[in-house]
Amino acid sequence: MKTYLDLHREFSAGIEAELEAALARTGGSAPAVRDAVGRLLRHQPMKYPLAVLPLLVHGAETGAPAPALPLSAVHILWWTSACYLDDLADGQGATLPAGLGLHEALLAAIVAGHLLPLEVLESPGVPAAARPALTAELVACGTTAAEGQMEDIRKNTGEASRSTVLAAYRGKSGAPFSMITAMASILSGAKDERTARWREFGDVFGILWQIFNDYEDLASGRHEDLRNGTVTYALACALEEASPGERRRILDLHAGARTSAGARSDLAGLLLGPSVLAYCEKDLGEFRDTAYRLLDELGGDEAHVSVLRGLVDQTSRLRP
Repeated sequence: MKTYLDLHREFSAGIEAELEAALARTGGSAPAVRDAVGRLLRHQPMKYPLAVLPLLVHGAETGAPAPALPLSAVHILWWTSACYLDDLADGQGATLPAGLGLHEALLAAIVAGHLLPLEVLESPGVPAAARPALTAELVACGTTAAEGQMEDIRKNTGEASRSTVLAAYRGKSGAPFSMITAMASILSGAKDERTARWREFGDVFGILWQIFNDYEDLASGRHEDLRNGTVTYALACALEEASPGERRRILDLHAGARTSAGARSDLAGLLLGPSVLAYCEKDLGEFRDTAYRLLDELGGDEAHVSVLRGLVDQTSRLRP
């Protein structure tokens, strides 16, 4: 069965061409901007090629993924910017792209995430009639994602719960995925009610992906979230499951994890323990089932829908 990685191999050259075309449109009037954004893209490659998501949605609607290639470029530009700005906000893990100072990198991130996607939507490959709706999705995502990031930054660890963490995740991860799935639906010419369903699917998938990403960081031993003091869904599950005494210990470990390798190791072991995993997986199963239900209701070209189901299945696995 074809996977999303197979689709990426098939279309990676086309995605790169769309990115190059977007950068080329800045080259004559803003060569420094083009150079800086190019350096940021090379510095912040995507570990998982989820830029195929709009291709899969467009393929599900029409059988043809290729017309959504400009949206794959939008996805990469948006996430490159968001991930770098997130690293800067965390204050621990950000490194400068080669050849750029801090302020240059910051400007490059703003251009990549907010201006170049608009350039892409003006490309000849995007029908003029679809551009206003696509632009509206992009603007709405920016506001919602910023709200989610604000909630994440301001969160009081002692007040963390699954519901408060999910509210932040719906903004900072659900919003960009629902944006790109809705964009692909709009580009395909689907009716509004189908676009609303694809938007809902993207929101649920974004939550699944954020939780998967959290656990992968724990299992890998990088422990970036622990170094940054991030309040993750895993941490919220652990706090809700714990007795009052154990809760105090978890909060102390979380506070110490910023600077102590021992605290990080102890807290990671607790969050990867069977009781916390089981507690988290129960909720994850509900999100997974919602994503499956939406795909079943949407239907469409089975070759592409089956790849989406496989992607949901892969994203729903937490056991390291």
